[in-house]
Amino acid sequence: MGGKVDRSFAGTAVPEFIVADPEGKTLNLAAQDGPVLLNLWATWCAPCVKEMPQLDALAGTLEGEVKVITVSQDIRGAEAVTPFFAKGGYKRLEPWLDADAALSGQFTPEGALPLTILFDASGKEVWRVAGGYDWGSPETAKLIREALAAK
Repeated sequence: MGGKVDRSFAGTAVPEFIVADPEGKTLNLAAQDGPVLLNLWATWCAPCVKEMPQLDALAGTLEGEVKVITVSQDIRGAEAVTPFFAKGGYKRLEPWLDADAALSGQFTPEGALPLTILFDASGKEVWRVAGGYDWGSPETAKLIREALAAK
């Protein structure tokens, strides 16, 4: 568990940003109804790959409470992400793409991955974790629920 919960950016609004999946379906990150756990990742990032099954399971645990959105920062886009998702067999995560890595650049000057940010129902940042994290632990769902309840 490398990453630590960082609250120094709390209150920052979720950016107006449109992502697309390999089929061309789009999603406006700022137009979500309810809390969002946004994860920026890439297929070449070992801690990111390790987190994906954990995030998929967490999405099931928090279903109806928090939407887990994973956005790939792979420059090869669908070419890299589609086979990765097929192999992983994720049931709850969708393969959103940001091949320009504009989103990670917006949040961190160095574009470090993985980066996971919790936004409350009003679209304001609660906390973020830069680096690998154990999203599969029971404490994680509790941490997220407590953070949102405190808002």
